[in-house]
Formats: sequence, structure tokens, C-alpha cells
Amino acid sequence: MSNNHLIIIRKGISGDLTEMLQLFANTIDEVCKKDYNYQQLKAWKSGAEDKERWMTVISSQYVLIAENKNQIVGFCTLDKGNYIDLFFVHKDYQQKGIATLLYHEIEKEALKHDEKQITADVSKTARPFFEKIDFHIIEEQTVHVKGVALTNYKMVKNFS
Repeated sequence: MSNNHLIIIRKGISGDLTEMLQLFANTIDEVCKKDYNYQQLKAWKSGAEDKERWMTVISSQYVLIAENKNQIVGFCTLDKGNYIDLFFVHKDYQQKGIATLLYHEIEKEALKHDEKQITADVSKTARPFFEKIDFHIIEEQTVHVKGVALTNYKMVKNFS
């Protein structure tokens, strides 16, 4: 926690994409391996190959980057003002409050636009974090990526 004052939260730009993709793949590899098997991790990581999707994320979503000494240590994206699409924190920066910092900024953005709730499709790995910030499971889902089944959770947080 003591390192938080070094963390800068800023808007993402297209120049961040390469580093975001790297962080995406590395985090899945290192952090999610306790919850998913090799085939599942590989299929999930293949999302990095869809460059068009990532360009769309940068151009049309609200993208926040957490940075420490010019290194991207986390990012979160909000689609259509109320859906958390991508949310990853660097393997070496887990449990340091970075996800919480990013989430609070994302929530502020949603509230600014009078959204009533935020939803997300959450991995098994990220589920405890989302529960901690008052998200609730709507349903457990099986998604198929490149023919491989992965379990995740449709979660929601209502603003009353």
C-alpha cells in the first residue's frame, strides 16, 4: 500500500496498446493459472490477437491506465458507460490497491452519466475482488473461446 503515491491514473491512448496487450497476456498466464488450465489460458490469451477489437476498445471505450514510473501496471475499460470490458493488474502489482484505485475512477465516470448500475463478466480469479467492491453474481456462465469452455460470472453492482 505504501507505494500507492507512485501510481498515476490516466486516460489510455492508442500508444498504450502494445503494453496493454502484453500485460493482458502475462496476467492471464501468471495470475489466472490457479483457476484455469493451460488450454483455457491459451484460448483466453488468444484475445490479444484480435487487434481490431483492441483498437475499438481504445477509440470507443473509457480506458484508464494505472502507471508506475512510466510502466503500465494495470488498466480498466468501461464500455457504453456501464460495462467493465477489460480489467487487468500486472502480476507484480497484485494486492496493492491498484484495482481499487482504477475501479473507483471507473465508477465515478459511470455515476457522472447517471448510470444505475455497472455490469462485468468476471473470471474466477477476479471474482473475490468484485465481491469485495459490492458486485453480485447474476449468473455463472460458460463461454466458448476457440472451442474451449471457460467459466465466468455475470456480475452487477447497483447504485441506489
